[in-house]
Amino acid sequence: MNRKVSNGMQIAILLLPGILIFGIFTIYPIVKLFIMSFFKWDFGSIFEQTFIGWRNYADVVTDKYFQTAFANSLIYTAVTVPGQMLIGLLVALMIHSIPKCRIGFRVLYYLPVITSWVIASLVFKYIFNTEGLLNYFLTNVLRITEQNIRWLDSRWGGMAISMLLGIWKGIGWNMVVFLAALQTVPHELYEVASLDGAGSIRKFFSVTLPSIKGTALFALVMLTIGGFNVFTSIKMITNGEPGHKTETVLTWMYYKAFSTGKFGYSAALSFIIAAALAVLAALQFRVMHNKEQKPGRDGL
Repeated sequence: MNRKVSNGMQIAILLLPGILIFGIFTIYPIVKLFIMSFFKWDFGSIFEQTFIGWRNYADVVTDKYFQTAFANSLIYTAVTVPGQMLIGLLVALMIHSIPKCRIGFRVLYYLPVITSWVIASLVFKYIFNTEGLLNYFLTNVLRITEQNIRWLDSRWGGMAISMLLGIWKGIGWNMVVFLAALQTVPHELYEVASLDGAGSIRKFFSVTLPSIKGTALFALVMLTIGGFNVFTSIKMITNGEPGHKTETVLTWMYYKAFSTGKFGYSAALSFIIAAALAVLAALQFRVMHNKEQKPGRDGL
């Protein structure tokens, strides 16, 4: 009994620093942020806050700029997540099928992932700027147009450039994830499918996709969260312009907190986004679970 108590004390002592750090730097800020969301907390009331209940949440939901930012985040996620997954899966299939130079191709496609978001955003901004590289080629080299195209001066132009960057940055991560999943698919399944006369396309839909469904769900959830967390590219490329039309939920939260001092508003906004992400993740798990439970023709 004494030995068990001693082992338990040793384990508790070893875990205590990690638990304290997690509590101080993770749990406490979340609880504090939740409390802030119910108070009037801004530059004018930083030393004396007033409890206002759910007013911050109501202000967020009825704010037209938040609605635009939320719509932009949804559109960004809806475009970049399928784009990254489809291209990443295609690249993984091609690399998985070649006998040589796999490591070289994997490194080549993974380079954008380890490239700094700030550097990549500045490069894209330089390319698509009104006086940038792309307009130089279009006007002076190819002579397709006489005037520079203002790519970043509209809502959809700025969002399109940011989404293009998001897809380019995420292909390598999806490639690595799907390539690892493809290597776990039993080769015997492909042999059985060949004996049944299945071609490459039939093997892909009947063997490959069902075998990597769990990996696809993991990538879908993680990329959805990442899509709603887009910040650096929007901040560096458009900075929310023109007229806050290219804001996303994080850039708008940053603007309201550090430019206008509406910390209570920003706290409420953060929990609204967390709730929205939880609902989206639950729906994704529910849809994938229903597909797994639904019997095919052979099971009818």
